[in-house]
Parts: sequence; structure tokens; C-alpha cells
Amino acid sequence: MNKAKYRHELKYHINFSDYLTLKARLKHVMQKDGNVSEHGKYLIRSVYFDNYRDKALKEKIDGVGKREKFRIRYYNDDFSYIVLEKKMKVNNLCMKLDAVITEKECRRLMEGDTGWMLGHSEELVKELYVKMKTQQLCPRVLVSYIREPYIYKAGNVRITFDSNIRSTLFHGRFLEEGFTDMDVSDRAGDMILEIKYDEYLPEIIAHMVQLGDCRQEAFSKYGICRRFG
Repeated sequence: MNKAKYRHELKYHINFSDYLTLKARLKHVMQKDGNVSEHGKYLIRSVYFDNYRDKALKEKIDGVGKREKFRIRYYNDDFSYIVLEKKMKVNNLCMKLDAVITEKECRRLMEGDTGWMLGHSEELVKELYVKMKTQQLCPRVLVSYIREPYIYKAGNVRITFDSNIRSTLFHGRFLEEGFTDMDVSDRAGDMILEIKYDEYLPEIIAHMVQLGDCRQEAFSKYGICRRFG
């Protein structure tokens, strides 16, 4: 598990025109993330956990100041690197803990086989096991989207544009090819702008991300993808 700390996280709902404007500004001062493809983007898929009472979803909707959620994430449909993540939020501050799991472990978990988790070397895996037993957490939805990330070293700034957000309700075969998903965007071309940084946001970046009618929102990809079930 990596060492983590709370970071600021701001989210904005933007249209395609906003995206083009911001990208034209940022590309002159920010660097592309080293993990992107030749097109500067990558595909993210995340399996989110919740219980039968929709604890995580309701806490998000109700605006609970201190909350957490678990997810399993992989990139570009490559199962050689799969990560269990716990995201904790306190108002606008977020912290993420993670632990790498194998494809075999992930498939067993998706199939409801959890006995192996209690003896795992990663504490986060053990914690999820306990909360699956005590809070009845289970996989609920698969959230997929395309991410275009940029980084700026001063302030440890990371800005991402997330598009083509799609939802798949849990069916036990999240790691298989050919599953059916649905677009959850309200309007074609809409994106989510996320700005993450440590103690401060450098003035040059703060100035560049200003848009006249763009306001910060408490947007949740998990929440919007649960609108369908």
C-alpha cells in the first residue's frame, strides 16, 4: 500500500467547447501523464462496491462530509495490473489508499469467493473483507470512461478530462470481453474536469482553468452511473 495524504479535489461539469479552450491553455505549461497512449488518453474501468442499502450512494447524495468507498480499477482492459482502492473524502479533501491484486484474486472476488482475502498480505484487502462481512458490501456497478490527464510538478497538480462515461450494472463478468454498457452523459460531448493538488494551486494554473460560467460541482461518476439501477 502506498503512502498517501489528503489532497484537494475540485470537479466541474464542462462541455466540449470548454474542453477545447482549456486544453489549448494547459498544453503550454503542463505535461502529459507518462501512462497515456499516443493519443494522450487511456481507458479506466472501475468496479464500485456498495451494500443493499446503498450506503455509499446515499452518503454522496446527502452530502455527508466524511465518507469512503471501495473500488477495483484497471486500465485499457489490461488485467496484468489491477488495483483495489479505498477513497476517503472529508469535504473537498480526498485521500486514496490502494493495493495491487492479481487477476485471479479479482475474478474470485467477483464470483463471491472471499475466503482468501482475510489472509492477504495487503491490509486494504483484509479491510474490504471485513466490511463485506459487516456492512454487506458487494460489487454494484462498473464505471467506464476515457481520461486525458495533465500534470504540473509545482503543487503536485493533476488535471484530468473524463469523457464517454458509461455504466454497466453488476453481472459477475466484469473482466470478460463483450459486456453491454450505456452512456450516462446528459448531453453529447459533456466532460468532467477534475483538478487535484496538495497544499496549494499555483496561480498560473488557477488562472488558466477559469471559465466564465463554469462552477464547481459535487459530481460523482459512481452516482451518475447508479441512476439506472
